Amino acid sequence: MVRTRIAPSPTGEDLHIGSIHTALINWAFAKKNGGQFIVRIEDTDRERLVKGSEEKMLDTLKKYGLDYDEGPDKEGLCGPYRQSERLETYEIYVNELLEKGVAYYCFCSKERLDKLRKQQVVEKKMTRYDKHCLKNVKNGKERAGNGEKYVIRLNVKPNQTIEFEDLIRGKISFQSENIDDQVLIKSDGYPTYHLAVVVDDHLMKITHVIRGEEWISSTPKHILLYEAFGWEKPFFAHTPLLRDKNKAKLSKRNNPVWASWYIDQGYLPRAILNYLALMGWSHPKQKEIFTIEEFIKVFELKDMSPVGPAFDPVKLEWLSGEHIRILENEDLKTRILSFIGDKYNVEIVSKTIPLIKERIKKLSEYLLLCEFYFKEPEKYEMDLKTHKNIIEKIHSELSKIEDWKENKIGEVMLALAEKEKIKISEFFMILRVAISGKKITPPLNESMEILGKKECLKRMKKLN
Repeated sequence: MVRTRIAPSPTGEDLHIGSIHTALINWAFAKKNGGQFIVRIEDTDRERLVKGSEEKMLDTLKKYGLDYDEGPDKEGLCGPYRQSERLETYEIYVNELLEKGVAYYCFCSKERLDKLRKQQVVEKKMTRYDKHCLKNVKNGKERAGNGEKYVIRLNVKPNQTIEFEDLIRGKISFQSENIDDQVLIKSDGYPTYHLAVVVDDHLMKITHVIRGEEWISSTPKHILLYEAFGWEKPFFAHTPLLRDKNKAKLSKRNNPVWASWYIDQGYLPRAILNYLALMGWSHPKQKEIFTIEEFIKVFELKDMSPVGPAFDPVKLEWLSGEHIRILENEDLKTRILSFIGDKYNVEIVSKTIPLIKERIKKLSEYLLLCEFYFKEPEKYEMDLKTHKNIIEKIHSELSKIEDWKENKIGEVMLALAEKEKIKISEFFMILRVAISGKKITPPLNESMEILGKKECLKRMKKLN
């Protein structure tokens, strides 16, 4: 059975939007192949843990509809799904590596390591550990047992070529001379990513490791561990990084990166997933708008490009608008009410949906256009003091209308504008601002019908 996973670290505010991209590819690949998608929390970096981050990340995945089969809050047969709860397991396997000579104790101080790196930089050499403790320490286990501070390192042997077939990028090879003796167990007793990810992926029966391209250089270290344990290696695939318009990595310094931010801004999750699907992949029929179900049906890992296009917020916004227009009116009403809260009149929201559906690109734009339906304007986007005379006449003519329908309102107002010899555009701008406070609104006559005669007259009376 195909089993994929994501393994986020709860060291940030939420999942990075790039992590949602990775999650989408893993989720879709598992779904397409009748497999399972697992979430594992990599919380071994204890100094950088952010309180509440894990809960936020899991909640965000659910909001995007990326349901997982196993995880910290959805137990399966391969738990626990937090690395901090698996320390005894890592200890068993690192001891096996020590016995096989694939790992060794290192007692070097921070001062020695800093001095070594500085010297290597001056000499323009690759910064890496020099195997000092491998060569000079013979009683590592005893010293560790006596309480001396240590780490455990991977023993990368020289003159090896390490190759793997990337399902997206093809064959990739590394020379062991360019691979550092990576720390496997830190001085606090917690494993680093490199040991934990291999042990966990094996024990959780992960068949396909699909992750961002920044992990390519780590893969040979992981392969060495798989080989040392005698375990079957999973398939590897490294997806393109999300980049900004300057082709730099999408970072929180220059861009909104938290996945929940996009939902909070009113982008439809289905539109965001549609857009992320296009990062490094193209629909076989060159479609730009498609459902997640269609994506699962046509997606193939081999069709992904190793280089993704720049993340374009303008295109994302356009896609979100297109997905809004696809929705049934009742569905859009439900989403808008969920977004703006339950203090707004449901009947009015329902009536306004046909007026704004073609205009908005995000759910957050609804109130920008429609707040005047629910309360009188407090500010006006033009000075209405000089138009008191015509506002008074508008009030008088509106009060005479018995059949309060948009077409009748339009007829009466058009006749008044012609009678007063005011330019049609100027007349209706005065009326629009008087009713809504804004120069740009949904269709005016229809809006006045929704507001009702009493409310419209009240707003005009306030200004004359």
